[in-house]
This record gives sequence, structure tokens and C-alpha cells, in this order.
Amino acid sequence: MIRKDVVRRSIGQPLALILTAVLAWGADAPSILTIRVAEGDGASYALGSRATRGVAVLVTDEAGRPVEGATVSFTLPAEGPGGIFSTGGRTEIAATRVDGRAAVWGMQWNRTAGPFEIRITAVKGQARASVVSSQSLSSLAEVRAAAPERTLAARGGHKLLWISLVVAAGAAVAVAGDAVRNPSASSVGSVTASLKIGTPTISLGPQ
Repeated sequence: MIRKDVVRRSIGQPLALILTAVLAWGADAPSILTIRVAEGDGASYALGSRATRGVAVLVTDEAGRPVEGATVSFTLPAEGPGGIFSTGGRTEIAATRVDGRAAVWGMQWNRTAGPFEIRITAVKGQARASVVSSQSLSSLAEVRAAAPERTLAARGGHKLLWISLVVAAGAAVAVAGDAVRNPSASSVGSVTASLKIGTPTISLGPQ
């Protein structure tokens, strides 16, 4: 441990302040970095499109605490599937925030189909860590085919069913009201109302 009072007496006040800052910076630098992809890994984009989602990473130290101020580089392939960043280059530099996160977005993809990787490196002091994020480019039809269309179709089917039930309930009320107003007509128990709206068929009254 270097004593500050000894440093001041031996080299003078200005140099002592500089040396103290350097020592403090070294003490804050982590000895081990860990980096992981927090968002955007495994994304698939259409050929020639622009990335609508970013790639975010989380950088932590040996104790699992977020590391602020780490320099993070994101590098796209030099050839094959890939593209360029919004700055026009294949490498983008970002710094981690207080929560240890850094991100890039808005990449312009090329028209070469296939999988590729974004190589990501984080550096602070002497500590360094690397990771890759898997991405892929394919035709627009293939991207749409991979979307969860079944979930959307199921939601539409439930909506149609609820509309059918509401209409059927209204029809039942109308039929019962007409039977009360016209007692000479068939009794309510013998009235049958059949309502068909697509699939399924909803029927009211005895069959």
C-alpha cells in the first residue's frame, strides 16, 4: 500500500494527485469480466432489411456486480451474411451504463442469406471477456412463416366465438319476448331458434 502523505512529500502535490487518481482507477478496475447477451440473440431478419431490434449485453465483475464504463465492441462479419452498423462500418463501440448494459441497433443487413455471428468483446483495465450473438438472414416469406401465426389465428377464433354468443343471446331474448306478447302462438317451450355464424353453429331451443 502506497501512503499518500509519503507520495506528496517525495514528488510534490501535482504529481501526487495524478498518481493517486491512477491508483484509484486501478483499484476500481475488475480483475475478471463476464459478458452475456441479454437481448437480441437468435434473431432472424429479412434480406436487405434494417434491424428493428438491438443486441444488448450485460457485463459483470467477478462478484456478479454490473460493471460501468467498460468498452464493448460489436463486430459484424467481413463477408457473407451480415451487414453494416448505422455508422457505416462493421464495428461499433459502446460503453456500459451504470447497470452494466451496452447495446447496438439499427443495423442494415445485406442480401446474402444464411446464419452469422456478431462478435462482442468487453474490456476494462486489464480484464477482457468475449461472446458471440447468433443471427440469421432469410427471405421475407421464411421470416413470416417463422412468426407465431397460430397464436394470432387462435385469438381471432376466440373473438368470433364471443361475437356469436352475444348475437345468439340477443336472438333468444327476442324470441322469448315475441312469445310473451303473442300467447296464442306456440308456447315458449316449443320455440326453436337456430343461429348459424360460420363455425361453430349455435342453436337455441329444443332440437
